[in-house]
Amino acid sequence: MSKDLRSWLFLLILALIWGSSFILMKRGMYDEVGGHIFSDSQVGALRMAIAGLVMLPFGLMNLRKIKNWKQVFYLLLVGTCGNFFPAFLFTFAETKLSSGLAGMLNSFTPFFTLILGYLFFKQQIRLKQVIGLTVAFGGICILVGILNNAPIEISLLHVGAILLATVMYATSLNTIKYKLSEFKSLEIASLSFTFLAIPAWIVTLYLDTSSVLKTNEHAFEALGYISILSVFGTCLALLLFNQIIALKSPMFASSVTYMIPIVAVILGVFLNHESFHISQFLGMIVIVGGVYLVNSKSQR
Repeated sequence: MSKDLRSWLFLLILALIWGSSFILMKRGMYDEVGGHIFSDSQVGALRMAIAGLVMLPFGLMNLRKIKNWKQVFYLLLVGTCGNFFPAFLFTFAETKLSSGLAGMLNSFTPFFTLILGYLFFKQQIRLKQVIGLTVAFGGICILVGILNNAPIEISLLHVGAILLATVMYATSLNTIKYKLSEFKSLEIASLSFTFLAIPAWIVTLYLDTSSVLKTNEHAFEALGYISILSVFGTCLALLLFNQIIALKSPMFASSVTYMIPIVAVILGVFLNHESFHISQFLGMIVIVGGVYLVNSKSQR
């Protein structure tokens, strides 16, 4: 199989994995008839705890790569902003938002990455990128119903939770690029997860997650979905993402952002029987257009 074909295949698999993550979050919180199983906080804690356990052996092997406490600080920043807090914010948002909408809002990560890079890391912004940001803002207005004559009833608080998570993702990405360039991607991920493994398990125990396993008949099934989310949606997805970068480029790998909302919408409609509105489709098209403009190269 050629390098290009493998790159596209890995990109498609990654989009399917990350696009299905929103469904797996809901399956961890609710049974098939909508009954509560784990709370959103318990799902977030379990996801981080299981992922931390999986990545722990790799992190322990890479501890010798750390040379000073400044690197520890940046690794903790990447772990908390890139994984820990977003895991709780996304599950909280999933209690009120559809999986498709959550997937579309997640595509704002490149925009905040660009803005934070300009504000704090002196990165230039091209005119085409500014236009892309403006188009994306129009997309979010459509999604929350500001420009829609028949607005979708959604909670701005839960939309804000996802947007806050994307800001944290952007903080993590800029930190990796400008403060941890001496580390490889797998080293960064494994070390940050290693630092978070113990806090994640403490939070899991504090939330009395074990009582759900004892009292809810659907708990072990939900735990299975959460485990899949942790192993595939967090750990395996990271390995695939790194492989795509090695085969092609970071720019090519970032195009997975365009595909995730589409996967999330399709899975949300067919698996969760979520409603689909024309404004969601329009908002998705506008956001994807904005992402394309932000990431496209200027012609000289």
